[in-house]
Amino acid sequence: MPYQKYKEYLTWYQIPFDDKWKERKWPSQRINQAPRWVTVDLRDGNQALINPMNHDKKLRFFRHLVKLGFKEIEVGFPAASQTDFDFVRHIIEKGEIPDDVSIQVLCQCRESLIKRTIEAMSGAKNVILHIYNSTSELQRRVVFEKDRQGIKNLALEGAQLVKKMADAQLVPQGCNVRYEYSPESFTGTELDYALDVCDAVVRILAPKPEEKVIINLPSTVEMSTPNVYADQIEWMCAHFENRDKVVVSVHPHNDRGCGIACAELAVMAGADRVEGCLFGNGERTGNVCLVTLAMNLFTQGIDPELDFRNIQESIDVAEYCNELKVPERYPWAGSLVYTAFSGSHQDAIKKGMTKMKGQTLWEVPYLPVDPLDIGRSYEAVVRVNSQSGKGGIAYLLESEYGISLPK
Repeated sequence: MPYQKYKEYLTWYQIPFDDKWKERKWPSQRINQAPRWVTVDLRDGNQALINPMNHDKKLRFFRHLVKLGFKEIEVGFPAASQTDFDFVRHIIEKGEIPDDVSIQVLCQCRESLIKRTIEAMSGAKNVILHIYNSTSELQRRVVFEKDRQGIKNLALEGAQLVKKMADAQLVPQGCNVRYEYSPESFTGTELDYALDVCDAVVRILAPKPEEKVIINLPSTVEMSTPNVYADQIEWMCAHFENRDKVVVSVHPHNDRGCGIACAELAVMAGADRVEGCLFGNGERTGNVCLVTLAMNLFTQGIDPELDFRNIQESIDVAEYCNELKVPERYPWAGSLVYTAFSGSHQDAIKKGMTKMKGQTLWEVPYLPVDPLDIGRSYEAVVRVNSQSGKGGIAYLLESEYGISLPK
């Protein structure tokens, strides 16, 4: 393979320790509560589909996301398509949005697009206006052919425009407006430059002491190991001009297959908020999977603040609306995840289930979660194939017929 075509990530700059970031703290941190979840299924996920969702599918998906407990839902890119614009208008005008749910919309830092976006949000109670522009060294050089200041100017002009228009059109309506800015391709952006742009945007969008801005630091393309992303997040958290005015958000993609680890380590490094999709839908290998992240918390005894007691319903909605199958071996959700074929596994599960009687804490070998807690049954826990030993038969005879075999 022509490996010489590629170079190690970040060889052109290193993440330095300094007086504000003297050591890594994230390796010793523990996650003890859920971050703020943001689902981008209806926008980032939708744009990656072979057949993007129509109005009815988007509405079904939106209602399901509300049912699961999401309080921040990115509902579209209303300036990019009439379908998205009409959908946003529908859920606002028809009262589909609960009072405690904020709808988020995405928009590039361009005046015509911002104007259309503000128009789409008229009448909403709680909105998050999410603007972005790419800041990476590669995109500056190859795509935009602009220097650092030129790209920074795009971000500042967009921030000024979105605030001016929202203050003039949405705030007088009583709309609770929050702002989000993403330096797209953050993982390919020099940290000092990303910090400079983000601090300047915060000054524009949150001029009052009590105001906060969501700064989303996306792994738009996953380019290195998760520990590097954690370093980047912790470095930014340590260096923000005013950390108290910033809600640090992350948006990991899964190009290297490490999106889950990136999100978890980023939260350990100080991130407050995670954007992703159900079952990891999204461009290329997808966004980080919010189902997996939530279930990872749940099985550590932490309230995920999302309700997957009927995980099959979420699978059905996602498969119907996305026209993509959730694989049989998918973490927590796959149809074969709670099935044992190996004889030694079957024997251990049988003994564990027997000893669970009268216990409160779940402790069954090879079953890190009780299938009943997510709406599954015990019927398929043990299945017999050519690799199974007597343990599988013994379990089935006892559970189905009440016959306990002697050892």
